[in-house]
Amino acid sequence: MDDGKTTEPKAKWWSRPTPGRSTRTAPQEPPPVEDAMPPADAPAVSEAPQDASHETPAPEPAPAGSPSPETPVPAVQAPESPVPAPQAAQPLHEPDQYSTPPYGGPGPWAPAPPVQRPTPAHGTPVPPPYAGTNGSGMTLPPAPAPAFQAPQPHPQAQAPHPQPHPQPHAQPPSPQWLQYDPWGAPRQPLITQPGPPLGPDGRRKSRRGPVLVGALLLALVAGGIGGGIGAYIERNGGLTAVELPQDERNGGGRAPDSVAGIAASALPSVVTLHVSGTTESGTGTGFVLDDRGHILTNNHVVAPAGSSGDITVTFSGGETASAEIVGTDSGYDLAVVKVSGVSGLKPLPLGNSDNVQVGDPVVAIGAPFDLSNTVTSGIISAKDRPITAGGEKGDGSDISYVDALQTDAPINPGNSGGPLVDTDAHVIGINSAIRAADSGSTTEGGQAGSIGLGFAIPINQGKRVAEELINTGKATHPVIGVSLDMKYTGDGAKVGAEGADGKSSVTAGGPGAKAGIRPGDVITEVDGRRVHSGEELIVKIRSHRPGDRLELTLTRGGKDLSMTLTLGSATGT
Repeated sequence: MDDGKTTEPKAKWWSRPTPGRSTRTAPQEPPPVEDAMPPADAPAVSEAPQDASHETPAPEPAPAGSPSPETPVPAVQAPESPVPAPQAAQPLHEPDQYSTPPYGGPGPWAPAPPVQRPTPAHGTPVPPPYAGTNGSGMTLPPAPAPAFQAPQPHPQAQAPHPQPHPQPHAQPPSPQWLQYDPWGAPRQPLITQPGPPLGPDGRRKSRRGPVLVGALLLALVAGGIGGGIGAYIERNGGLTAVELPQDERNGGGRAPDSVAGIAASALPSVVTLHVSGTTESGTGTGFVLDDRGHILTNNHVVAPAGSSGDITVTFSGGETASAEIVGTDSGYDLAVVKVSGVSGLKPLPLGNSDNVQVGDPVVAIGAPFDLSNTVTSGIISAKDRPITAGGEKGDGSDISYVDALQTDAPINPGNSGGPLVDTDAHVIGINSAIRAADSGSTTEGGQAGSIGLGFAIPINQGKRVAEELINTGKATHPVIGVSLDMKYTGDGAKVGAEGADGKSSVTAGGPGAKAGIRPGDVITEVDGRRVHSGEELIVKIRSHRPGDRLELTLTRGGKDLSMTLTLGSATGT
């Protein structure tokens, strides 16, 4: 059915740039010859004069006019059989001033211009004109639509563009397409799509997922930072609180021979004694001798209990137990008590006081003024220091004679009976007495304090007495069988003229009589050690055991004599 459309093959339309012009011209099939005439039945195409500012080659009648609003533009039918004509010396088109490949210079083989400007397909929506830029980022206004008359293959071959209202003539192509030049200067893209890129289905990709992930990560980071700041503030008391530097190293253990190490080893074996009697009470110290519950202390500590008093023992861990007296000896100022029903006792090892040297470090442990588990330290200040203590009864029966170890470790009332230990935490003495300052006299209503002169019973003597008290309940004293003149003021210990009961001062058949001692002799040395008084002679003798042999030096009638004496034994109280 013939609908008025041409049945011949479609003519190919090419565009050609016009010098000094950025807009494209209507597509046109170039004539094969310069003076080719259209067929007689082809409708005439009106031409409008071109802009005076542009030069158009005269030989080529390029349709550049714009259609008149009143006159509809007829379709142009391509010539059916163009007849070639001889070419003149003038080229078919203007020389290419840019010599753009692949076209090169003008020639009969290149009738097309250097730029192909595509024509929008039929029915394609054309976007609004794009202003573009001038190459320097400055936006240019859209170019006005050129006046042209586009030839049509047939009046019905191309459908007009959709318009809100029908127009009497065809809509010219958008200037945006006319301005597009892929070989031209760089410009902004023809169509910009602000926002996220389009998906395969043409829809915009959603940014909700990345936004949610970013918000979640931001919340986690902010929560972690906030939690750390909160923990720091809670731990350090606020951002503005003052925090002083401090050594955070672990203290760790202490060397066994340090004061701390010695105290840690000895304290579990030291106890505090609370004694109460009918007329008086007191506090003292003691230490465990064995796992059977025997505890060694001073006689003057337990003396207030008498025969009916109470003795309570408090261990270093705070446990308490009742104790009973096993035996006492006032001459050595020693006593043994025993606790029953107590397990886990830790005996304190005993050392050898004969090996102690002046200057050796020592530690004293006790309860001065009822302050239990008190530790003080010092050195051995002297050895074989003869001291006497007691004598409150007036008859001399409570006097203690001690060949003591002197120490500058602080000892105060309440330390009595406590251990004096060496660097191996072995007992070398029993703290018993102090030398107090005159201002600390008890007659003024106060107790004397330490001035660095403390005295301890040597443990070798204490061990012998403790064993005798545990085994027999009584201790033995070594004796020489003579009575001394305690009022003698000369150098040495003088044997009295007669005894206390009016008898001879030298006991018949006793150790002194057997050695040849006579009344009036002055003993000056014992085992080569000088003796200056009667008390000192007693202390020297009691530092030995009964049966020991002594070498004595004495003066008789101005002459020095030497003799050997074997010590006898007497039961102490």
